[in-house]
This record gives sequence, C-alpha cells and structure tokens, in this order.
Amino acid sequence: MTLLNEKELLLEVARGSEHAFSTLFTAYSGRLGNHIYRITESIELAEEVVQDVFLKIWLNREALIGIDSFKSYLYVLSKNHALNCLRKVAKERIQQKALEVNAIDLVSEDNTDKNSYYELLDKAIDHLPPQQQKVYLLSRHKRLKYDEIAAQMGLSRETVKKYLQGATHSITSFVQSCGNISAVLAILWTFLENF
Repeated sequence: MTLLNEKELLLEVARGSEHAFSTLFTAYSGRLGNHIYRITESIELAEEVVQDVFLKIWLNREALIGIDSFKSYLYVLSKNHALNCLRKVAKERIQQKALEVNAIDLVSEDNTDKNSYYELLDKAIDHLPPQQQKVYLLSRHKRLKYDEIAAQMGLSRETVKKYLQGATHSITSFVQSCGNISAVLAILWTFLENF
C-alpha cells in the first residue's frame, strides 16, 4: 500500500466507511498479530489485542486524519495495549497463586472436608444447564482448552468462555448458599487455572 493510498484509506475510515476500515484491517491485522504474538507469546492474547486495537481505532476514527504514519501509530498503540494485557495477566496469576495456597490449605485441613467438597461440587455441577455442564466437565475434567471444546461441541470460542464463566458463577453461588467457604475458594482456584 502506497503512502497516498493509505492516506486516502485513513480519510475514508475517518468519515465512517466500513469498507475502508475492513480494507485497513485486512492489510494490517495479520502482520500486527504476528508482532503482538512475539511480545505476548500467546495466540489468544495476540488475537484479543488486535481486535481491541482495531475496535479502538474504529471508535476514535476521526483521529486518523492527523496520522502521518499509520503503521507506526498502529504498532505503538498495539504494543502499549499488549503490555497492559501482560501486566493484567501477571497480576491475575499472582492472585491465582495466593488463592491457590489458601484453597489448598482450607480444603486439605482434613479428609472429611475434601469428601464434602467433592460431594458439594458434584451437586452443584448436577444443577447446571446441560450445555454449561458439558463445557465445565470438558474444561475441568478432561482439561480441554477453549478452542478444543469449541471444536468438539460446534460452538464459538466466545460461547465456550461464556458457558464456562456462567457455570463457575452458578457453582460458586450454589456452594456459597451451602455456606462452605473452603469449597468456594477451591472452585475459584480451579476456574482461574485456565487464565
């Protein structure tokens, strides 16, 4: 893409042309995804960053008029977003480790607690809607990733993620209603393992 063509394309996007935006996305998304993957070492995070950055560009498209080098602008914007995402992931992992330690301590206090935890968890899982239950079991028992579950069940990755979040929320609510805090912590710990 020549500089002149790029300028014209940016002007069209700034005016709200979805076709021009689609062309811009197609021209840059693949290379940008590879660049972000080198920073994050995660395909899923790279895809998320690319989508978020292009959404931000679309929402603030009027600012494109003053951009001299879109490629530089895009790469700086995406690098900053990727670093913010990595910070968030690191923070979540630290919280996960702390939760894991607390959950293990609480659940492993004695064998009776473990048995009651598993019985309570089984009851909570039995109360889930069929699709959520299947997604939860594939994720937690078979240790399948979102993409593998999506392929096996014929769902989108986002639907799998929503089902799993819904299942975890329902299970946690069920266990909380039974008043078992150690089981709640253990459930949250297992949920956070996938992030």
